[in-house]
Amino acid sequence: MVTDHIRYDVLARDALRGVLRKVLTDAASHGLPGEHHFFITFVSKAEGVKISPRLLAQYPEEMTVILQHQFWDLTVLEDRFEVGLSFGGIPERLIVPFSSIKSFLDPSVKFGLQFETSDVADAAPETLPAAPAPSAIAVPAPATEAADGADEPTAPNQGGAEVVRLDRFRKK
Repeated sequence: MVTDHIRYDVLARDALRGVLRKVLTDAASHGLPGEHHFFITFVSKAEGVKISPRLLAQYPEEMTVILQHQFWDLTVLEDRFEVGLSFGGIPERLIVPFSSIKSFLDPSVKFGLQFETSDVADAAPETLPAAPAPSAIAVPAPATEAADGADEPTAPNQGGAEVVRLDRFRKK
């Protein structure tokens, strides 16, 4: 078998994460255009993830957040993004390295990216205290399928991860 010294798999993965970085950078600078909104699933215990102990207890394996109407202070850096969201009325600041992201979905245009779980290194996450209360309130989304009522709070995922079928968002 031939050895891939160039590592095309790593180059392609990094390029796709660059798409995610660019989209989030634009959203941080100009807001979300039109009906665009993002479902971002990440490994809760991946290296560099910083979430509160409360959220880590609620989402010990993975967590899905929705960036749509009510988020604040979205900051995008080379290796991660930071965002303020509210969970159950409690404001939180999340720090999510791009390397921890398992999937990205923009259901408004039926676009999604999925990253291999082997790409994500598990480690003990750092925990952060809750952020000061802003005027916006966002709704967390556990790792479930996106529904039309995605803006309504749902019960936290009480087990392992659930499979999200991207076929649901494709035109038939």
